[in-house]
Amino acid sequence: MLTIRKRPTRWCAVLAWVAVVGASIGRADEAAPQVREQELVAILRSETPEADKALAFKGLAVHGSPACVEAVAAYLGNERLASWARITLEAIPGDEASAALRAVAGPDTRLASRQLVGVINSLGVRRDAAAVPLLDARLDDDDPNVAAAAAAALGRIGTADAAAALSRALAAGKPDRDAVAEACVVCGERLLAAGDATGAVALFDAVRQADVSEQRQAEATRAAILARGKDGIALLVDLLRSPSRRLFNMGLFTARELATGPDRDAALAYEVDLALLKALSGAGGTALAPQRKPLVIDLLADRNAGGAGRAVQMAILEAATQDEPELRLAAIRAIGRCGDAASADSLLGIASSADPLVVVAIREAIATMPAEGVDERITARLVDADPAALPLVVALVGDRRIGTATPKILPLVDHGDVAVRTAALAALGAVVDLGNIDVLITKAVAPRDDAEAAAAATALKEAAVRMPDRDACAARIAAAVTPAGPRAGVLVETLADVGGPQALAAVAAAAKSGDQSLADAATRVLGKWMTADAAPVILDLATTDAAGAYRGRAMKGYLRIARQFALPEAERAEMCRKALAAAQDSADRKAVIEILVRYPHPTTLAVAKEACAMPDVANEAKVAVTTIEGKLTPPAGGK
Repeated sequence: MLTIRKRPTRWCAVLAWVAVVGASIGRADEAAPQVREQELVAILRSETPEADKALAFKGLAVHGSPACVEAVAAYLGNERLASWARITLEAIPGDEASAALRAVAGPDTRLASRQLVGVINSLGVRRDAAAVPLLDARLDDDDPNVAAAAAAALGRIGTADAAAALSRALAAGKPDRDAVAEACVVCGERLLAAGDATGAVALFDAVRQADVSEQRQAEATRAAILARGKDGIALLVDLLRSPSRRLFNMGLFTARELATGPDRDAALAYEVDLALLKALSGAGGTALAPQRKPLVIDLLADRNAGGAGRAVQMAILEAATQDEPELRLAAIRAIGRCGDAASADSLLGIASSADPLVVVAIREAIATMPAEGVDERITARLVDADPAALPLVVALVGDRRIGTATPKILPLVDHGDVAVRTAALAALGAVVDLGNIDVLITKAVAPRDDAEAAAAATALKEAAVRMPDRDACAARIAAAVTPAGPRAGVLVETLADVGGPQALAAVAAAAKSGDQSLADAATRVLGKWMTADAAPVILDLATTDAAGAYRGRAMKGYLRIARQFALPEAERAEMCRKALAAAQDSADRKAVIEILVRYPHPTTLAVAKEACAMPDVANEAKVAVTTIEGKLTPPAGGK
């Protein structure tokens, strides 16, 4: 990369030249392309600083034509500007640029090794087929860097002649065989893209049979499999059965490419899947190591995401019944991605006698299964499910939000098995409508046991917050507050989650009900209310609580709104004024002063001045006045 050194004595001249170059590059609408090109070439032929010439090369990469090739090529031997020149030549259309590169890379080159490597790389970038003889000769260069660059360039050119040169070099073992092998794979891919599958496969096979690194073997085998299609499946299975982890991983990678995607060859995809299943079972060869089977199962699911053939599904389901824990869990997850509704039934059958970890995996798999008909299978199971699997089936109704199953779930809240009851309550939290929410309200206030109480409370909150008409929902819950007795607090907390005017009014009524436990719950949730419309309600409690048991709690809740909520400043100031008047504790009044300082405004300044007349906070109020005035007064010299 070019290093530009500052020269103080010429800095002004450099800036002037940069301005000239920038102007010449940017005058697209003021001059013809030929004129711009001539201006930039003139810079290259002048004695201007190299920094300006670098900018000229950038301009010629955009505006250059064969006419500028000679001027640009003159810099291919320049230690600092050669890379800029090459980038320009790589972009100029026509054979003139390629010819200039070939001319300096021949046997009589005067380029240093680094510059020669760069020129050879540029011939590869331009895919200059005419350079193949020159590059073929360079494969025997005494400089290993030059020889390796020649091999890479031949790979990028990717013609039959380039392939022949690389094949000879691979057989000869010179230059570095791994570098040649890598170039062979690139060249073969070029041939394949051009329609020469035979030539490509021959090149890939040459690498596979050569004494090269395992990585090059893996790359060539992958390429050979993809090029052969159906005839490459056996090679794919060999990779998967290889004791080498690198080759096995390449097999997985290749199988994800072969006959996949929206335009895949369905017949070929089927053959690949069958081969993978045979490898999984060990048919026709060495069985896969146990730790590799889950990876192949996952591969099959990836290849068939959205719907696998029956043979694939049956094989994966068979794996889901095995004693190998990792294989079993992998198979269950795989069916979740590629199984149909019938396979969901099969998983539910496995769940009846499975351990808890497997049941969790089955639930997760079926919960997200995209196949059609799964909801219907789950709903049908609610009637005749194995008792051991019934909690899972019920839970899936909630997981998949199968609203049509609600009538079958409602009776299960009174089931004799606590696991079924709690699962039914949780499912109703996800699917019940407003018309049936009373079932959850009843269970929340009159549970059989602690487990049911917790499940009902959670389900009621989940159901209540998703109701489209929250005021209607709040009215249903509010009607049950007074009769609820000791469990009324659960309903009050749910009303806080619902929010809205109806819920706020119901909680306010509970706070003034005279029932100590109910008032305690109501004032607690009011203190954490999430909307500012609770402020008048809370202030009313702070000023009318005769017994005073919750006066302090209410005041703190009121101050929380004034301190934390986004409010119009005039409204915030009025809240602070009312809080100062209502507060019976000097600590609360000091908290009000802190709020005034936090929000400096003419309205809060006025309240702070009024507070100066209050003996217990007079000093704090005076400091607040000074602080607010300081924040409101623009700095000296400011506008």
